[in-house]
Amino acid sequence: MSGSSVSSKKSATRTVSLVIPCYNESGNAEVLVSRAIEATKAAEQLDIIFVDNGSKDDTYEKLEALIAGKERLKLVQVEKNVGYGHGIKHGLKFSTGEVVGWTHADMQTDPFDAVRAIEGFPPRYKLFISKGARFGRPISDRIFTFGMSVFESLLFRQRLRDINAQPTLFSREILDVVLEGPDDFSLDLFALIVANKKGLTEYRFPVKFGPRFSGESKWNTSQSARIRFIRRTISFSLSLAKRRWPDADRPAQGK
Repeated sequence: MSGSSVSSKKSATRTVSLVIPCYNESGNAEVLVSRAIEATKAAEQLDIIFVDNGSKDDTYEKLEALIAGKERLKLVQVEKNVGYGHGIKHGLKFSTGEVVGWTHADMQTDPFDAVRAIEGFPPRYKLFISKGARFGRPISDRIFTFGMSVFESLLFRQRLRDINAQPTLFSREILDVVLEGPDDFSLDLFALIVANKKGLTEYRFPVKFGPRFSGESKWNTSQSARIRFIRRTISFSLSLAKRRWPDADRPAQGK
């Protein structure tokens, strides 16, 4: 899972801040930080912000020890867990990159995928959102994702696919609006809708989706948990669909 440096490419002119929210990820901490270090070595414009998202185990202590003295790695903390989206938004407030975003801590998606995203960044003048396109998932998960994608696409009258794929990286120009987003997993949907309404171009690149390295899913633990997730997502989507997005709010694309 190695990669070559991208520091000499045209994308190197953009700095990138990647947030990784961690909730009870003690078992993943060592491999997670190891891959993050490899990513920052491969892409000198990348910095990574770990967020201990109110963990009840020793995630914070492990991360603190592992990143001590490491360049371009930062650790911040949320005292009480409010949700996935809340942890991400907290981390984004510490970001400095011209491109910002997030990925997961469970190692189902590799932090090094951010380097692959950087390699595919468009010319500097173009505002964009870049997301992974997952492969290697169980068929039941693919069916679930397809169904939700169809619903969201019809509701918002735009093509939406693999909404929760990671990493998610976007031009900083829409950060203030993204920070208005929800505190749960609907933040991924919100970011895509914001990017579309603000006129950003969407880019996708393939990412391998593997099993968790350690621990268990925070939401996909049973059929009833999945149903609760669907209900929350649909409720949020219906409210978001009513929001007005004035064209005047679109950031100007460069030339």
